[in-house]
Amino acid sequence: MQSTPQPGSLRPSNPPRTPLSAVCAAAGIAPLPGDVPATVTGVALRAQDIAPGDLFAALAGGHSHGASFTADAVAQGAVAVLTDEAGAALIADAGIEIPVLRHRAPREVLGAVSALIYGDPSSKLTLLGITGTAGKTTTAYLVEAGLMAAGRTAGLVGTVETRIDGTRAPSALTTPEAPALQALLAVMVERGVDTVVMEVSSHALSLGRVDGCHFAAAAFTNLSQDHLDFHRDLDDYFAAKARLFAADSTVRAQRAVVCVDDRWGRQMAAMAAQQPALPTTTVGVSATADWQADGAVVAASGEQRFTVRGPSGQAVDIELPLPGRFNIANALVALALLAAAGVSAADAAPGLAGASVPGRLQRVHRGQPFLAVVDYAHKPAALEAVIATLREQCSGRLAVVVGAGGDRDTGKRPIMGAAGALGADLLIVTDDNPRSEDPATIRAAVLAGALSVSEDARAEVREFGDRALAIADAVAWARAGDVVLVAGKGHELGQEVAGVKHPFDDREVVAEAIERLATERLADPEQAGMDKATSEDDE
Repeated sequence: MQSTPQPGSLRPSNPPRTPLSAVCAAAGIAPLPGDVPATVTGVALRAQDIAPGDLFAALAGGHSHGASFTADAVAQGAVAVLTDEAGAALIADAGIEIPVLRHRAPREVLGAVSALIYGDPSSKLTLLGITGTAGKTTTAYLVEAGLMAAGRTAGLVGTVETRIDGTRAPSALTTPEAPALQALLAVMVERGVDTVVMEVSSHALSLGRVDGCHFAAAAFTNLSQDHLDFHRDLDDYFAAKARLFAADSTVRAQRAVVCVDDRWGRQMAAMAAQQPALPTTTVGVSATADWQADGAVVAASGEQRFTVRGPSGQAVDIELPLPGRFNIANALVALALLAAAGVSAADAAPGLAGASVPGRLQRVHRGQPFLAVVDYAHKPAALEAVIATLREQCSGRLAVVVGAGGDRDTGKRPIMGAAGALGADLLIVTDDNPRSEDPATIRAAVLAGALSVSEDARAEVREFGDRALAIADAVAWARAGDVVLVAGKGHELGQEVAGVKHPFDDREVVAEAIERLATERLADPEQAGMDKATSEDDE
């Protein structure tokens, strides 16, 4: 399948020419004095991303102000700058002559400005948003599969990748910054896409990345502890998610789909239902809702079959190639969101039956007699759910390899350790993406949580700073019928240590460990015989 550049570099081939006066109007600022005939054809946040004819959005950053790079932006072809008073002063002090649009908080208007410059692309699409702590990616892939099965030309914007009618591109952010997102949506319009499903993170909602978007429908999956390095508390985190449904929000969707299996979902549904102009549909696996699933049966392979009943009462049989009760909830959210977009469950069902999600309960099989799974679970609730799913599926022992990311919510680290220690037979604590932090300090926090579990309920706990060695140790420990879960990084292709991203794909490392172990055992007939005897005893 053909690859495309990263989302930030995707631009429409024929963007409109927007007068600066119209940009000023969209930003809610006074027109520039004098005769300023310039028009803009694009917008970018970074000087290196500027193309000739662009508006340079020079925002204040944590370490420097974007306006410090105005000279570079001008050299790239910028024709005007949107910035704050501090940025304008920097440009004036540098003696750079360029039209400057001053706004007290330019990020607040960047979404609307970007949408204007790229021709308001979301108004030409059926845009579906998905927010929540867990399940966004899986639900987005299920929606895309349902759209394609129904004959729609679909786009997808998410954590793993961006797809335009089946053409893939890596994703730098779950939800791109407003200039890149509006350019991407304009490209999708040019390429004939009619419906786009997009993961919408709390960061994107808080920072205005989706401002300027018109959501035909939006879904809420669930809420649990995450991103508390960014949000004050869970209530603040919830409020960010609620921008897709709140009455006073500029990005409120036209229809709402809410999973009510947790208290946050019930709170979100109640808030949405208070608005007569926001038709709200609920879904639930454990709670009574408009969309529900009956008679779930799990095959030995992990595939699930169940019957879905929607608000109309019609029953549709669903096959889902993803294990886990939480994936039934994801499928219900996807089907309800598809229905809001005009796609029936019956038409979507063949798509869901063939769906796959990179790095989400993804099996790695190299002929070994045990199950090896890679999953993106990097939050306590997600890790608990994956462990529970694998426990239901297998009769053997479970090894969990997990760590925690640096420069992120520190409060969840001991909770992750405790979740692993309670659910596994063997817990191996290792590095995830330490980023700028000391890896040993992060591991110590995870280990402290693991060791807080009472000894009689606790897994065997080991520690490896080297993630590849941790994975190899788990693989070597496994016997026939066991399960090895490598959690935290899922689809990611790198590991960031001290600010440097090194190539690292859990799926490849697991496969290499399995193949290496098989080769070693073939070379050692005595060990191979012991393994065979152990397997027979287990059976």
